[in-house]
Amino acid sequence: MKRTEICITKDIYPERFRPFLERAKVYDSSCSPGARVIFIDKDGGYYLKSSEKGSLEKEAVLDGYFHKKGLGARVVDYYSGEKDWLLTERVSGEDCTCAEYLADPGRLCDTIAELLRELHEMDHTDCPIKHTPTYLETVERNFKRGMFDREFFQGSADEAFCLVCEHKHLFKADTLLHGDYCLPNIMLDDWKFSGFIDLGNGGVGDRHVDIFWGAWTLNFNLKTDKYRERFLDAYGRDKIDTEMLRVIAAAEAFG
Repeated sequence: MKRTEICITKDIYPERFRPFLERAKVYDSSCSPGARVIFIDKDGGYYLKSSEKGSLEKEAVLDGYFHKKGLGARVVDYYSGEKDWLLTERVSGEDCTCAEYLADPGRLCDTIAELLRELHEMDHTDCPIKHTPTYLETVERNFKRGMFDREFFQGSADEAFCLVCEHKHLFKADTLLHGDYCLPNIMLDDWKFSGFIDLGNGGVGDRHVDIFWGAWTLNFNLKTDKYRERFLDAYGRDKIDTEMLRVIAAAEAFG
């Protein structure tokens, strides 16, 4: 996980977070333009994320839910003012883009596949967030806006949208999802699972969303697609509909 030491002005942070910043080294750990993340090296470590107002509420809820199930970081505080702020404790270990894990791609592939199957087998009846309706609404909204990423679907935007529409009745809402199941969001401590992070896209939805991203991240981070079939085998073909993976690819092209 990238960390660059920075100097900060504590006054620009909400007062409730300033005690955590006192006498602490602070590092920039941002990985997307949509949110700022700093790591606070104090008392075991904290991550403080800030983003536009209302954007982190769902993540705060899911972080709390996953922590209750022993799957993620403890939420210390969530605050919504002019911006949203989310403070969580650090999860032990390093994410799966760590050189130690990338150096053993076969083991890494099997590990994240098995962890995903375990997540998907968990009881989700008390999960407060539903994923599928929002997911399909995003596809329709972004199609109308003209947003389309050809990295995910080899065809036109119209073809991708039609494919999703033809299959949307097959989307299930029967599985607890991470929602962004990529190597940087899976934490291991000497190969032992320690938690999931960046849960803002999760909830109860269709397992193929996570399966799609699990296969995608191996290709993206390992620079080869040779582990795709191994990942699907390790997850379990009994639960995979390969046509639905193509539908998910079309949906993801709309962000």
